[in-house]
Amino acid sequence: MNLQNDLLLRAARGEAVERVPVWMMRQAGRMLAEYRAVRQRAGDFITLAKTPELAAEVTIQPVDLLGVDAAIIFSDILVVPEAMGLPYEMVEARGPVFPTTVRTLADLDRLRVADAETDLGYVLDAIRLTKKELNNRVPLIGFAGAPFTIFCYMTEGKGSKTFSVAKKLLYTDPAFAHALLQRITDSTIAYLRAQVRAGANLIQIFDSWAGILSPEQYNTFSLPYIQQICDALNDATEGEVVPVTVFAKGAFFARQAIGQLSCLVVGLDWNMDPAESRVLVPNKTLQGNMDPCVLYADFDGVRAEVKRMLQAFGTQRYIANLGHGVYPDTDPDKARCFIESVKEYSA
Repeated sequence: MNLQNDLLLRAARGEAVERVPVWMMRQAGRMLAEYRAVRQRAGDFITLAKTPELAAEVTIQPVDLLGVDAAIIFSDILVVPEAMGLPYEMVEARGPVFPTTVRTLADLDRLRVADAETDLGYVLDAIRLTKKELNNRVPLIGFAGAPFTIFCYMTEGKGSKTFSVAKKLLYTDPAFAHALLQRITDSTIAYLRAQVRAGANLIQIFDSWAGILSPEQYNTFSLPYIQQICDALNDATEGEVVPVTVFAKGAFFARQAIGQLSCLVVGLDWNMDPAESRVLVPNKTLQGNMDPCVLYADFDGVRAEVKRMLQAFGTQRYIANLGHGVYPDTDPDKARCFIESVKEYSA
């Protein structure tokens, strides 16, 4: 495999690059009118995610329309609990909802470790189809949710600002919490290994709700499970080893510990200072961390913020991105301005 543009992979591995690679979390999504048209054809989000031809189409859109240096497969972190036997619904204006939750060891007996090839074959098919249609233009990123973030949804049953139901279980039934976290981890390892076999060039682990935990809780209920995933993906006996990115939103206190995992890239949100992060994570590539709201500024404002970000991070061992997913009401021209400015200032 000879990628025409391998900047992302070289930067992830710490190799010299002629300019900074750039992509955006949630780049394939509601910001783009072209995405909304495909979503309308599909009828609903879950149908779109489960139809490989449509998922591949929206995965490739940002490469064609925005000029990003990588595609990220269009899917959802909640496909893993569904594959374990806990289906979810995507409710307009509310987000994901689980009609049934898992809160006891008896509940856990209803779940299985997901079989990636059968339970999640539609994602793998979408990866294979996307790889074929990309024709080696740019790398393809695969992903999954971190076990603690998935745990939050499976126990709470929906999104929450506090996830107090999930956190309560950490205190009242830690044995159950660890049992569920391990089952999620086992399912996720199998899933991500299958993504790599299907053609994913880099894997990102999203710990979206990391910031609700204390440092001690994070070290107990999140980090060990992410470590298992990173170690499994770095096991050469399983075939190709791909770079892994860990993005733990809000876990500013865990940067040093995350930097000691067997991942190559550490993702940063906009509250994490670049210079401080370089000190805490000296031997990894950093990714991030522009506030998505910067893209509401005028074009000169976007360019100025990009320049400031690049000056702070430098141009090596760095992947430009937002500090969280791009917001749905972002002007695509501002997103293009962000991407083009990274290319201009870092060349």
